Amino acid sequence: MGALKVLVILLPAAGLLWLVWRSDREREPPAWVIGTAIFGAVLGGLSFWLRNKVTVWTHLDIDIRTNSEKLALLYMFAFVAPLGEAAKVAACWPAFRSRHFDEPYDGVVYASAAALGYAAIESAIVLWAHSESVWFLRVLFALPAHVFFASAWGWGLGRARQLREPGAHFPMLFLVAVAGHGVYAHIVYGRGPTALVAAVPFVLVMGVIAFFLARDLRKRSVISDRSRITSLSIASLEVLSKPPSLKAFREALRNRERPIAWRWVAFGIFVHLGGMVLGVTAAIVLGHVGHVDFSIVDERDVSTAGPVALLVAGLLAGFPISGYLIARAGELTTLFEPAAGSTLALAGTIVVLFLVAPVALIFALALAPIALALSCAGAYVGREEV
Repeated sequence: MGALKVLVILLPAAGLLWLVWRSDREREPPAWVIGTAIFGAVLGGLSFWLRNKVTVWTHLDIDIRTNSEKLALLYMFAFVAPLGEAAKVAACWPAFRSRHFDEPYDGVVYASAAALGYAAIESAIVLWAHSESVWFLRVLFALPAHVFFASAWGWGLGRARQLREPGAHFPMLFLVAVAGHGVYAHIVYGRGPTALVAAVPFVLVMGVIAFFLARDLRKRSVISDRSRITSLSIASLEVLSKPPSLKAFREALRNRERPIAWRWVAFGIFVHLGGMVLGVTAAIVLGHVGHVDFSIVDERDVSTAGPVALLVAGLLAGFPISGYLIARAGELTTLFEPAAGSTLALAGTIVVLFLVAPVALIFALALAPIALALSCAGAYVGREEV
C-alpha cells in the first residue's frame, strides 16, 4: 500500500513538471529539466538524511507532539526550511549557469523542476514511513506548495539573469520563501490534522502569486525579444478577464489623481477589525442555528475540522465587505487606503495574538495574505471609476 501511495503522489508531481515545462514560451531541453528534477531529488534525500542526523543528535523535531511548540518552530525556521530551500537552489544552479538559461522565465522552470524533485523524494520518504491516510493528505497539500515557494526565488534568479547583475530580488525572495515554507510546513507536518484547514487558503494564495510571477517573467521575455515596451494603463484595472501583471498591481495601489486619504486608512483599520469580529460572530450564530458543537474541535482529529472551517470562513468573509465599505464611503479611486487599513489591522491582530495566544499566531500568518487579497477585491468592486 505504501508503494501505491508513493506512485499516486509521483504521478501528479510528474504532471506538474510537464505543465511547467509546457508553459515556457521557448521550451527548455527536456534532459536539462528532468536532470534538474533528479538532482533536486538527490539533494532532497541528502537533506532528509542530514535532518535525521540532527534530530538524533539534538532530539529536536518539527512535530509539536515531540517537542514544545517553541522548539519545533525554532528547529523549523533555523534549520529545516533554510536547508530545504537551499537544496532546491543548489539543484537548479547548474542549469542557471548553463547556456540554456537564456530568458527570465527559465528561472521559474528550473526552480519548479528542482522543487518537484525535492517534493517527490520527500513524499516517498513520508509515505513510506507513515501508513495513516492523513499523511497522504499532508503530502498532497505539501506538493504544490513546494512549486509555489520555489517559483518566488526562481523569479528572482530570472530577473538577475535578465538584468545581468545580482540585485536584491533573489536574496529577498529566498528569505520570503524560507519564511513562508517554514510557516506552511509547520501547519502541514508539525501540527495535528485539523490544522490542515489553514493550509487551504495558503495554497490558494501561493498559487495566485506563482501565476502572476510566472506571467510577469514571460511578459518581460517577450518585451526583451521584441526590444520594445508595451504601455499599459492599469490604474483602473478595467478588464477583469485579463488579469494585470505585477506592475499593474503596483500601479493600482498608487494614487495618481489626489493625495493619499490617510483618514480613510485610519478608518479602515477599525472597519476591518469590526469586520473580523462580525464575521466570527456570524459564524458562531450560524453554527448555533445549525447545532454545530465548537467544543468538539481537536487538532489531532481531522473529523472535527468542520467548526474550524466555519470560523475561518466567517473571519475571511468580513474582509471583502470591509474593503468595499471603505472604498465606497471614501469615494476612493485606488486600492491603497483599503489595503493599508487591512494590513495594519492584520498586523495589530498578529501582535495581540503573539502576546496572548501564540498558538493562534501561525494560523493568523497563514490567513493574512488571503485576507488582504479579499479586502483589495472588495475595494475594487466599491471604488470610484477613474
